Amino acid sequence: MTVTRVVDTSCRLGEGPVWHPDEKRLYWVDIESGRLHRYDPETGAHDCPVETSVIAGVTIQRDGSLLAFMDRGRVGRVVDGELTGVTEIVDSPTRFNDVIADPAGRVFCGTMPTESGDGRLFRLDTDGTVTTVETGVGIPNGMGFTRDRERFYFTETEAHTIYRYAYDEESGAVSDRERFVESPATPGLPDGMTVDSAGNIWSARWEGSCVVRYDTDGTELDRFDVPTEKVTSVAFGGADLDSLYVTTAGGDPDGGAGDDEDAGALFRLDVAASGRPEFRSDVRLD
Repeated sequence: MTVTRVVDTSCRLGEGPVWHPDEKRLYWVDIESGRLHRYDPETGAHDCPVETSVIAGVTIQRDGSLLAFMDRGRVGRVVDGELTGVTEIVDSPTRFNDVIADPAGRVFCGTMPTESGDGRLFRLDTDGTVTTVETGVGIPNGMGFTRDRERFYFTETEAHTIYRYAYDEESGAVSDRERFVESPATPGLPDGMTVDSAGNIWSARWEGSCVVRYDTDGTELDRFDVPTEKVTSVAFGGADLDSLYVTTAGGDPDGGAGDDEDAGALFRLDVAASGRPEFRSDVRLD
């Protein structure tokens, strides 16, 4: 396995990588700087088509646009590199965190806790209605689906746990929560995640300097080192979805000096695995 620093973004809080197969580019966000990053591995080109107050994550819509999840319960669309149609979908004083589209085009989206309340997990349906899935969440994070689409994974970072639920594709309902991975002794905290084509789970480790791969039973298979501490999320990309892109945090995008020159960069891990195309959202906003 080799690890390559591909873009020196120095993100404060790089997160949410997603491969756009139509454009053959990787998107990810720097949440606290409000920047949407875009990288073309074929040419090496990198830019930030959107800069706003906060942007916590994106999904790819079925028409190829992006759905952008922001702060104060707001969601907008990114069309041709421009943020449009921003609307409030939930009454929240905080920001969204991790998001994922489900097989039917809905979006599961978590909000961060505040001093007066815990985080939550919501489901945004295709008609724009919102359902509360979980309350009392410390920090809602990485999500995914099993290959048979019958189970849903949800990471609660402060609980050191990846949960697994029964998932009903027709209704979007989740139930029967169980602990899939509980790792209080593992260096770092579980953060973003993805599921590969074999059904294995890849979990980024915040303050753990690594990515951990688990099998479908929750047994650790491998641990891959990343040369910076705050590893935030992972996504497979490239023409064959065989490159594992890794986002990180702890940098200063405005050029301030830091002790860790790798903090906040985008990395690529060449691993003996491949991903699956991400499900696309199909949400209609007013």
